[in-house]
Amino acid sequence: MIIDAHHHLWDPADRPYPWMDDSVAPIRRRFDVDDLRAVSHDTGVTRTIVVQAVHDPDETAWLLTQPSPVAGVVGWVDLTAPDVADRLASDAHPRLVGIRHQAQDEADPDWLARPDVARGVRALAEAGLVFDLLVRAREHTAALTLVDAVPEASFVLDHAGKPAIADDGPDVADAWRDRMRDFADRPQVTCKVSGLLTEAGSSWRDRPVARYAREVVERFGPDRSMYGSDWPVSTLVGTYDEVLRTTRDALADLSSSERDAVFRGTAERVYLAGSPAQT
Repeated sequence: MIIDAHHHLWDPADRPYPWMDDSVAPIRRRFDVDDLRAVSHDTGVTRTIVVQAVHDPDETAWLLTQPSPVAGVVGWVDLTAPDVADRLASDAHPRLVGIRHQAQDEADPDWLARPDVARGVRALAEAGLVFDLLVRAREHTAALTLVDAVPEASFVLDHAGKPAIADDGPDVADAWRDRMRDFADRPQVTCKVSGLLTEAGSSWRDRPVARYAREVVERFGPDRSMYGSDWPVSTLVGTYDEVLRTTRDALADLSSSERDAVFRGTAERVYLAGSPAQT
């Protein structure tokens, strides 16, 4: 059994998604659970974690209504709000497992290092929620500052820190490895093996996607690595099955218990421990 620990659902007719410009026109349409079931059928994926895609609490409320295979929701809340703890209490839901903020889209690269953001993440930790980090190299230092400021929190690094695989070269790869080392040295950070085909671009078959996937697991270990499809963003370059198959092939040398950790166990422990089964 596989847990897809990172995918999205959305309907641009319900709310605007500012990042959906013409460069992503093929996915600027509704994607719902029926679409997810259709692409994940016969893949072994039995549960999923759906992740926010816009800074809108109404999107989070909608995601929490989604049926199986959605087992957990990483939603959004304004972390800088003075009453963030009260908002989290009022929004409490057994399937709300985490919060994410698209820090990569903030004008300020140091947004994550702000004291009010740290205060908000402390409130998440007190509520038992995980914080997903969506960062590139630009936000790396600020993300580390936040992780160090709130050591009691559990963090998940999305998309392996978004390496520039399309521009892969010694300098690019080494800089990414340095960033991964920084995160891996902090035991409260788990990393998603996700989004790699997207970062490699349309020529991903000719890029070292497998090497990046393997290096994530080598650096963090299977018990701090988890698989995610990044569907439907990933459909810009490949199918749902291609993402899963490419990741499985890249990690084929792991033992069966190590593969189970990456494709199920880590996500279950980090996100779903204590959550009731979705019906």
